[in-house]
Amino acid sequence: MTRFLIVEDHPLFREALEGALQMVAPGAEILQATSIDGALEQLSAGAELDLLLLDLSMPGTTGLSGIVRIRKAFPKVPVVIVSGHQDPKIISGALSLGVAGYIFKSSSKQGLAESIGEALQGLVCLPDAYRALRPQRAPSPAHDLLKRLHDLTPQQLRVLEMLKRGLQNKQIAYELKISETTVKVHVSDILRKLNVVSRTKAIVEMSRIDFATLASEGPAPSRDHAQPDRQ
Repeated sequence: MTRFLIVEDHPLFREALEGALQMVAPGAEILQATSIDGALEQLSAGAELDLLLLDLSMPGTTGLSGIVRIRKAFPKVPVVIVSGHQDPKIISGALSLGVAGYIFKSSSKQGLAESIGEALQGLVCLPDAYRALRPQRAPSPAHDLLKRLHDLTPQQLRVLEMLKRGLQNKQIAYELKISETTVKVHVSDILRKLNVVSRTKAIVEMSRIDFATLASEGPAPSRDHAQPDRQ
């Protein structure tokens, strides 16, 4: 049986996606999660997926950190982004992280279904005007940077996103409900794992990950999952 997981916190759009999925694969099993943590719980419980549909903007995640968390723990699960963001830099950044496609929320139900069908066939589905962003299979030095980013824990990814937004330690501590001392420890670990010497350098590195168009291996078989990183 074909199995999908919708990761979206808006009930009306979850319903729209469910309708599109039923057009593509009638009788498919459709799982739902309203957060990245919820999605990881289902995957950790052994949910085997043909496709995961992910919204970028949900509570508890910022920017591309949600993709990174899922790709880090389950790198062989095909992920398609369904988002209202239409910035080519965001789309390019998502593709650099190996997603199987990017679909605009403004698409019609038929358009959603057609794009999802492409992803199920192993193609990278993109809106027509953005197909030039499809990653090329050329080696890129930024792959090493992406590997280092994958070494960060989920909490460190959140801290790094907040550093990129210009937040200071006190503000990060308030948003994450942790102590400033803990934030400092996270920042030190981030600098060490990214092999940089300052917060500014870490922000530069993160910007390269977000916006560089990197080579991608495309969607891998969905029934062969890696074990989640427990760190």
